[in-house]
Amino acid sequence: MNRTSLLLVEDNVLNQKLIFLNLKKSGFDIDIARNGTEAVERVKEKEYSLILMDIMMPIMDGYEATRLIREIEKKSGRRSRIVGLTANTYDADKHRCLEAGMDAFLTKPFDLEIFKDTLRTIGINCFETDQ
Repeated sequence: MNRTSLLLVEDNVLNQKLIFLNLKKSGFDIDIARNGTEAVERVKEKEYSLILMDIMMPIMDGYEATRLIREIEKKSGRRSRIVGLTANTYDADKHRCLEAGMDAFLTKPFDLEIFKDTLRTIGINCFETDQ
């Protein structure tokens, strides 16, 4: 089974569990950060293929965390795909995500099929088969 490294950045414990369980059984190797500051620190320590970034979090939001991660990546030469995750469905939020350096945008609640389609759109094909 595929072991794509994923950093889940989400402050809500219920959302963490829901997303974690969905993605773990799909073969992801998942680390969790509870806010943007933790996410930035994790990226300094480990390379991730994919970062699922909540937008609205305490301490540091997803926009700022993404900007800082992109700065780290400029120095390291690595680049993770970052997918923003929010309950807001406004075009302005999508624009802000892309402007901050995210590769794509998903709305909550988390939907595994939409997630798969989004990953394919940004060039990540990590699912062995479609169920």
